[in-house]
Amino acid sequence: MKQNKLSYKIGQFMMFAGPATILFCAVVVVPFIYGLYLTLTSWDGIANNKPFVGLQNYRDAFADTAYWSALGRTAIYSVISVVLVNVVAFFLAYLVTSGIKGQNFFRAGFFIPNLIGGIVLGYVWKFVFNRAFVAIGTALTGHEGASLLGTTNGALFALILVSVWQYAGYMMLIYVAGFMGVDDSLKEAALIDGCTNGQAMRNVVIPLMRSSFVQCIFLSTTRCFMVYDLNLSLTKGEPFNTSVMAAMHVYNKAFVYKNYGVGQAEALILFIICAVIGMIQVYVGKKGEVEA
Repeated sequence: MKQNKLSYKIGQFMMFAGPATILFCAVVVVPFIYGLYLTLTSWDGIANNKPFVGLQNYRDAFADTAYWSALGRTAIYSVISVVLVNVVAFFLAYLVTSGIKGQNFFRAGFFIPNLIGGIVLGYVWKFVFNRAFVAIGTALTGHEGASLLGTTNGALFALILVSVWQYAGYMMLIYVAGFMGVDDSLKEAALIDGCTNGQAMRNVVIPLMRSSFVQCIFLSTTRCFMVYDLNLSLTKGEPFNTSVMAAMHVYNKAFVYKNYGVGQAEALILFIICAVIGMIQVYVGKKGEVEA
């Protein structure tokens, strides 16, 4: 009877999950609620007083053309990056589960870029784009060329390329788990029934890996929409602020231009957009899952 009492259940919960719950509230819930309050003020991020302005910050956010340009740029970058990341990750996973010699070594090698922080990764690739690729182009063409980071389309392409290089290895592990979760007997049965390897992959293996696709697309979408560190170290928004992503614009608005209220409002709008896209994607993906 004692184990059915509410006080006993609360005590057990606090014993095992209490510290984690308190930390989660301290570093996530409370700052989030406080951030909602700051969207209703005209705080500059420094002063002690926080004048209440109501919904004015939201009106300013919706009227900020630079923010919506950055958000549109982020959407283009995210769509291309998510597609390429998942295509590359899927084929890497297929490669390292096909029984090739040294496949465990290749798994580790493909995953290593994900262990490098975005700031360090950006500076490394900045050197590659500005020095290595320019030197190679000069040697091949005979005259010194411009860096990709110096052009509008080139900077966006560089961000996409580095993002794919960084995220593909992590997503590969999820696809590897998906491949290993498909019973080989199902594929063998399809081959016996006359399917080619491609047909067995398309009609048997991929449908059974739908949960892996849902997870990878969700993770890559949220990562790309919230990219900041790589954007900062690789391009800094240049040239002429044409590679500023939404997260960088929000940071600049709040901490560089000292307009914290509007920056917080724009951050909340970005969060809502990411949450809605993520929930829709997960709902659509989960709806069509099949079981072996």
